[in-house]
Amino acid sequence: MSGTPVKYWQAINLALREEMERDPNVLLMGEDIAVAGGTFGCTRGLLDDFGADRVRDTPISEQAIVGAGVGAALVGMRPVVEILLMDFLGIASDMVVNQAAKFHYFSGGKTPVPLVIKTAVGSEVGMGAQHSQSFEGWYAQVPGIKVCWPGTVRDAKALLKAAIRDDNPVLFVESLSMMGARGEVGDSDEVAELGRAEIVESGTDLTLVGYGAMRAKMVDASEQLTAIGVNAEVIDLKTITPWDRDTVFASVAKTNRCVVVTEATREFGPSGEIASEVGEHCFDDLDAPVTRVTSPHVNAPHFAQYDAWRVPQGDTIAAASRRLLASRPSGKRRLTCTSIRFKSARSATSCLTAPIVSVSVPISCSVTRCTPTPTPND
Repeated sequence: MSGTPVKYWQAINLALREEMERDPNVLLMGEDIAVAGGTFGCTRGLLDDFGADRVRDTPISEQAIVGAGVGAALVGMRPVVEILLMDFLGIASDMVVNQAAKFHYFSGGKTPVPLVIKTAVGSEVGMGAQHSQSFEGWYAQVPGIKVCWPGTVRDAKALLKAAIRDDNPVLFVESLSMMGARGEVGDSDEVAELGRAEIVESGTDLTLVGYGAMRAKMVDASEQLTAIGVNAEVIDLKTITPWDRDTVFASVAKTNRCVVVTEATREFGPSGEIASEVGEHCFDDLDAPVTRVTSPHVNAPHFAQYDAWRVPQGDTIAAASRRLLASRPSGKRRLTCTSIRFKSARSATSCLTAPIVSVSVPISCSVTRCTPTPTPND
């Protein structure tokens, strides 16, 4: 199968099938996943092969679905529960945030919660404002949960297998716009490493960082930049939390510029966290401020062609990259000055001579037990 191209949804189906064959404790629960085979086909044929005990249709109740999954995980099963769209996951947030994410910690590491919450984002396919929202940043803030979003067919399979085998709750996000995308997948032994990014393309002029469907957009932008002599490094994070800081920081140290790309909105979204970390830890390496290319702070339109305007595309990423490169300083390298608006409506121009630092209690934390870690004084 590794040499046969399959679709994105088929790769997900293969991952579920292989893990159910490997481990009898893996079971599936969700709306229309059994008899109907899933709204997008991801569970097609699994009811026939594994039976109704392990492939269960549920009532339309997100809280009940996730709650049942938490309970199953606590008694030794490895449930995969499906919430059709990420927009609906908010209904079950108490079960996700206050139950699934907390039991391991409350038990002092004695009670794992091997739960996968499988959901999807419907941007660029005309799903409308209530079916196209990217809320991965909401859950990435919660200690005790891992969040991943595959941007290729191969990763859809390998990351889902990793999520199922992990002993912590994992939010596994799919892109509806990619369901029909084709690609090769690895064999049954290929399992991704959660928290490990991939350098998709090597470069020296700037670093493009993103995940999920943005991977293909960044590659498109990189090709456009190559045509004008710009060599971009493209990094697919794959996992939003924990994210691979080391790979990103090493890349920025080489390229001295960074563009963060997400389809989540700019305001208080994951792009801000990534950009802030790069700005803080790579301050001396940067030739220009970190740039973000995101969806604007608007609701998703119903028409797919309008939604394509909302979500970052290759040309918008390339345009932002060209603007960033145009800010190349002459002589001694330093960060570009930025205008700051004060409450008095006066504006002043200020040049940073040190990174803006965010301070939190440093911890050494497996998702179970957190202990303070001493840090040297700066």
